[in-house]
Amino acid sequence: MFRFRGSIRFAELGEPASAAATLDRGTNRLTLPGLDLAWDPRHASVARESHILALASGRPRIAGMGAGRDAARWIELYRRDGEHAAAEVGGGFAAAVVDIARQRALLFVDRFSMEAMCYRAHPGGLAFSDSCEEVPGASREIDAQALYDYLYFHVIPSPATVFRDVRRLEPAHVVVADTAGTRAQCYWTPAFEEHDRRHLSQRMRAFVDAVRTSVVEEADDPRTACFLSGGTDSSTIAGMLTRVRNEPAHAYSIGFESAGYDEMEYARIAARELGLAHHAYYVTPDDLVSAIPGVAASFDQPFGNSSVLPAYVCALRAREDGFTRMLAGDGGDELYGGNSRYATQKMFELYHALPDWVRHAVLEPPMTRWALFRKVPGLRHAGGYVRHARIQMPERLETFNLMRRIGHTEMLAPPLSAAIDADRPGAHQRSVWNASRGASLVNRMLAYDWKFTLADSDLPKVRAATRLAGVTVGYPFLSRELTDLSLGLPPDWKVNGTRLRWFFKQALRDVLPRQIRTKKKHGFGLPFGAWCLRHPPLRKLAEDSLAGIVERDIIRGEFARDLMVQRLPEAPGYYGEMVWILMMLEQWLRSRQQGVGVRP
Repeated sequence: MFRFRGSIRFAELGEPASAAATLDRGTNRLTLPGLDLAWDPRHASVARESHILALASGRPRIAGMGAGRDAARWIELYRRDGEHAAAEVGGGFAAAVVDIARQRALLFVDRFSMEAMCYRAHPGGLAFSDSCEEVPGASREIDAQALYDYLYFHVIPSPATVFRDVRRLEPAHVVVADTAGTRAQCYWTPAFEEHDRRHLSQRMRAFVDAVRTSVVEEADDPRTACFLSGGTDSSTIAGMLTRVRNEPAHAYSIGFESAGYDEMEYARIAARELGLAHHAYYVTPDDLVSAIPGVAASFDQPFGNSSVLPAYVCALRAREDGFTRMLAGDGGDELYGGNSRYATQKMFELYHALPDWVRHAVLEPPMTRWALFRKVPGLRHAGGYVRHARIQMPERLETFNLMRRIGHTEMLAPPLSAAIDADRPGAHQRSVWNASRGASLVNRMLAYDWKFTLADSDLPKVRAATRLAGVTVGYPFLSRELTDLSLGLPPDWKVNGTRLRWFFKQALRDVLPRQIRTKKKHGFGLPFGAWCLRHPPLRKLAEDSLAGIVERDIIRGEFARDLMVQRLPEAPGYYGEMVWILMMLEQWLRSRQQGVGVRP
């Protein structure tokens, strides 16, 4: 389902004085010469002032204007700042502005792509929607390269979509279209200030105040509950909501009866210590079998982040209890240094601080070539460190990527293998990495994750899961104030040695229980691979889905058999992810009855 869509034909746009608007309130559709807009009034609004129209959704936060999606605010911003209208806007939003007199249109999306904006440029016009499959006039022809990108990333990173002629705005981007053509450009790039070490205590207090303010703003609906994984981010949000309301916040957790995956113990600790009204549910393999087809179909393109199922179950339980909004902890890790890979990569980067002659002449030859260093346990680990450290960033982050390990020629059916550029995902990653203005390794990894982890994966996951459950979602950590505060912190305040989110935890030491501050990160991981081995209905769903993917000439039959019979039992956690993303791809294609014609 779309929240808004529109179609513009510049040559047909009428003059302001003569353009008669037709508004159909029954279908929420506005028609002018050369312009057709449609929207869901529960989630979007339209405004017109003279020759300028705007369509907007989300919850933008504009200084001096409060919060809301009123499209008239975008007209005011456009009159004042033109294509820079979104530069100072916080919150999540997607907006379109059409200037009839100038035969010009602009599309905006927020800094993190909390909302979505997709578009199709064509000669003399522009079409757009928040859903890539609802963009007017799109061919709906599957893009072979996008299928490969999906298998590589488990999602399809913007600006691509699964459809050949539809693009998705990247975070913090604007599309400007007129009679001369269409261009997409970045309106905000994070600029890190890495050397200001003043006023630590003052900045910690400012951080706590900003968290409190952001939670209050995002929980303006009294029927607001919280996700609770038992980690620092979700516990902070739920605990702060309890404080500001002076009553227990309702928090929803998911557990799994599977060793190594269940984190309910920490969720219960957080609930007890923070005084939350805790709602716990244990997901079963039967839950997956019943939910997977509907969840896969709820996305506008294939999506393979497996934690979408736990997020959906949490949101559905909250909706059944009468809540209409959820607060999520997404963004805390990526703004304040909470992912374990940040510390890991810092350790690898120490290798590059050694003099060249030590690395190239002393360490690398024996550790990479001598059999001794592969046979002796202690020396074997040293050799592995050197081999990994020699890989440059960001390629080093992809050391265990499934597609890189397997190889596209082994996995893909020949027609698809011949139609794709296997190097494109890596080139995309290098482009994002090189665009970062952060001088330090930590800040470059944060900026990199704002794109690939947040904008392309985690936020679409939560957005789709909550919409399917019938609730809205807010992300307090992604406020403009907390983002700007993060940009000004020295990198070692974020990752201090190997201590993750040091500043964050120090600032919240009087808010979060010690057990939560010191626990290792886990999250809503799904034991799909292990369950698939021992639950016949789930395995049947997976095998049936893989058979469909083989029949569509996407993967080779030999690979599908080897994956299920040999690889999955050997490493269910690792290869279970590949089974999952293939299954979700097939389930999405079936929901659309979509044939795949692979063309170069």
